[in-house]
Amino acid sequence: MSDSPALHEVAAGIHAWVQPDGSWWLNNAGVIHGGSSVVLVDTCATRRRTSRFLEAVAAATNGAHIDIAVNTHLHGDHTYGNALLPPTTTIVSHKLTRAGLLADFILKNTPPVWSPAPEWEISEIRAATVTFDSSMTVHAGDVAVSLEHPGYSAHTPGDAIAWVPSAKVLFTGDLIFHKVTPLVFMGSVSGALRSLEWLRGFEADHVVPGHGPLIDGSQFGEVLDTHVRYYKMVQATAAAGLDRGWTPLDAAKDCDLGEFAGLPDAERVVLNLHRAYAEATNTEMDLLASMTDAMTYNGGPLACAL
Repeated sequence: MSDSPALHEVAAGIHAWVQPDGSWWLNNAGVIHGGSSVVLVDTCATRRRTSRFLEAVAAATNGAHIDIAVNTHLHGDHTYGNALLPPTTTIVSHKLTRAGLLADFILKNTPPVWSPAPEWEISEIRAATVTFDSSMTVHAGDVAVSLEHPGYSAHTPGDAIAWVPSAKVLFTGDLIFHKVTPLVFMGSVSGALRSLEWLRGFEADHVVPGHGPLIDGSQFGEVLDTHVRYYKMVQATAAAGLDRGWTPLDAAKDCDLGEFAGLPDAERVVLNLHRAYAEATNTEMDLLASMTDAMTYNGGPLACAL
């Protein structure tokens, strides 16, 4: 696969926009084209990257109208580009994703966490005007796209997958990070672990993760198993750290990442441990403290390729 962003046709009329290497802010997105209608699955983080995505969409669909854009969750790499969509495009998300995006502070007050600092070139948040609780179906022409929430927090409180049953294509959003360190600090480690079994229920031939390379259906089980091992490692590390009276940062420094050590964004173990500690102790997690600890673990700001 190319090191540059590219649109890949995974099934007739269904494309995935893949941005290698899938690390901080480099998400995947999707295009479902039926007749003269297009449904997007997510946008991108910046004006430059979203514009490039939309140009590729127009070329692949002969300029068909983007009727609907689905946001799989609230994070800006999947949503900030909403602002560049036509005003006639309807944006759809889970109700908690809309609420979370409207509360976003990173776009206008970006903390000094990433280096180089992201160049958004987008000034306003555009959140969904149509929301759902558990599921809904949208259409690109005659192609049905099922949007489903697992029923609990996982990567975030309002995660949604987009499932195209006619082509057996599954867009997982950030429930799946393929060959990239998973991130669940704004959701739930236990919920993310639980969501993996839920995802197994979709008998997909093609899987588009939220970050990282595309996944063939025959590989999906092993990808899910890899996530299981990672989340269980986080939970075990948190339990041991709590027993010893350590902070999440202490526990992260002592943690042997093993098979996950070479993945991009390894410092996310700190963020995930903050979430695991909060879950285990039934306390609120300090988001900014977790990011500060991640930078300490990393030895400086987190790498950003925007």
